Amino acid sequence: MIRGLGRVWRGAAQGTWAAVRARPQVFWGVALAVFLLNLLLPPVVLAIVRKPWDHFSFNPWLSQLPSWLVSHEATVGRKLEFLSNVALFWFIASSPYVAPEWGFTVDVRDIARWAVMSLLFGAYFALVAYARSRPGRRGVEWRGGRRGGSVGAALSTLGLSTAPCSVAGCGAPVLPVLGLVFQGLTSGALAGLATLSRVMTEVVFVGASVAVFIMGWVVSNPAWFVAERRDEGNAQMRHQDPSRA
Repeated sequence: MIRGLGRVWRGAAQGTWAAVRARPQVFWGVALAVFLLNLLLPPVVLAIVRKPWDHFSFNPWLSQLPSWLVSHEATVGRKLEFLSNVALFWFIASSPYVAPEWGFTVDVRDIARWAVMSLLFGAYFALVAYARSRPGRRGVEWRGGRRGGSVGAALSTLGLSTAPCSVAGCGAPVLPVLGLVFQGLTSGALAGLATLSRVMTEVVFVGASVAVFIMGWVVSNPAWFVAERRDEGNAQMRHQDPSRA
């Protein structure tokens, strides 16, 4: 049982790696597109619906980060905790009042989350392209594969939890950025959006991971492709000559 599961995992990894090596342009192109979508879509939407940002800045404290890491001002655990939450850069749209109109901050966890999601969808589309080019699958469609991957990539942007409130102070600790386009929401609605965001993130992540795992295992088994191609050929022959049925 354990040995069989090990073979399945190894086959999925080998199939995914083979697809990435065979279709590097697809893999890196999709990964880059999904990453940029997650990075740029929220501030662009906020700029269109609410107000264009008038300030962009990298965290000026980052220049002091190397010296702080080698110092004895904090424990190793505290430094690791800080590094996982440190803000890297932000967009701010000012307002006539003290608080900004809106703000969008990107921290280390955002970058890590976007990178993982981007690599997953890059692998997914590379597997789709690789599977279509396999000899046993020549001419056979993976119906809905690319469409489903495109929907998932879009949902990863709409569902990801980010931390705009670290700049804007919108009243909820974690909120999907696109929720800020709606003004006058109650605290309950903000909390609901935050929960929905986290659920969507988990659903998209699990779905993409399962899809990559299954497709990686399938393309690592040439016998599966050959058998399916043979079955399709037999079905066509029976259709052309009913006496073979």
